[in-house]
Amino acid sequence: MGITLFYLIAFLSIFFALMVIFAKNPVHSVLYLIVTFFTFSIHYILLNAQFLAVVNFIVYMGAIMVLFLFVLMLLNLNESQSTSKSTIIKLIGVIAGMCLVITLIGSVKALHISDPLILETQDLGLVKNLGKVLFSKFLLPFEISSLLLLSAMVGAVLLAKKDFKKV
Repeated sequence: MGITLFYLIAFLSIFFALMVIFAKNPVHSVLYLIVTFFTFSIHYILLNAQFLAVVNFIVYMGAIMVLFLFVLMLLNLNESQSTSKSTIIKLIGVIAGMCLVITLIGSVKALHISDPLILETQDLGLVKNLGKVLFSKFLLPFEISSLLLLSAMVGAVLLAKKDFKKV
């Protein structure tokens, strides 16, 4: 039961990720991305990483994706505003896609997994272990990412600020 559920959720993850790419409407793409993140949360639960599942559910699905959805709705993208892509952009996309496929094939060949749900350490994704690693081994990258997010937030506020000229 566990393996079939894992592969079913993996198939759904890949399917909805492809739907994000191939959907014509940007709002539908964001909705497919929300479903993709939900399948990731199910994967985290299957791998005994309950904290990551809850954080993925609350932060990504509840906050960031809803923010993306509101921004897309506020942009009011019409069919007339969309431009056709040039052949150079399409060629770069094909090259990037082929590089991704080659990387995925190499990764699958390098893995020798008999059962994807059996972990070497069963308490790998628990909050206690995540906190120990995050605040000891990865403290500097954690703090740098917080500064990066702060500067992005300040930049977004400055870009969204309207200049009212006093006449």
